[in-house]
Amino acid sequence: MIRVLLVDDHAMFRSSLHVRLDREDDITTIGEAGTAEQAIAKTRALQPDVVLLDLVLPRQDGYVAIPELVTASPSTKVLVVSSQTQPTSVRQAIGAGACGYVSKRSSDTELIEAIRRVAAGQQYVEPNLGARLVVDDSFPELIALSERERDALHLLALGYTNQEIGKRLYVSVRTVDSHRANIMRKLRLETRAELVLFALANGLIGAS
Repeated sequence: MIRVLLVDDHAMFRSSLHVRLDREDDITTIGEAGTAEQAIAKTRALQPDVVLLDLVLPRQDGYVAIPELVTASPSTKVLVVSSQTQPTSVRQAIGAGACGYVSKRSSDTELIEAIRRVAAGQQYVEPNLGARLVVDDSFPELIALSERERDALHLLALGYTNQEIGKRLYVSVRTVDSHRANIMRKLRLETRAELVLFALANGLIGAS
């Protein structure tokens, strides 16, 4: 069972999330907090598997709270759920120690998958946010990638298989193979390991 702590200063949003998460057989909400201070105290006391953290909080913002949450419970994974979708916000949160980042406008399916992935020790950034990170980057070869190739690059770097990428992008495995070949050629990469290192170096995914 994945034990989740909800951190957001809007009580109605927390309540809505609470109801949604508790519909899942493998996820349970063990607490809520409306401020960073409450979140840190409850994380220390409850040792949740995942903290769902908003970045805009009273007195102390989420960016500052992330490393304190990790210190309070080293085994806890922080997943940011925020209305801030700028690439700089995603990079700053991941750099502070968050394991994942999704938008408040993301679907229920996206959020549930993000929770499961970070609880399993993986990095997760909502695919369309990851694509924006790529577009925002100054590395010139990235500009040559199509929008679909950027989406595929992000998912490949996160460890998705070609079959999984095909399902998420609603394309055939053969099309994913084509995207992957184009990405490797345009970025002058030889192996998947090089692709992951490239993604880390250019802020597409966070270091584990």
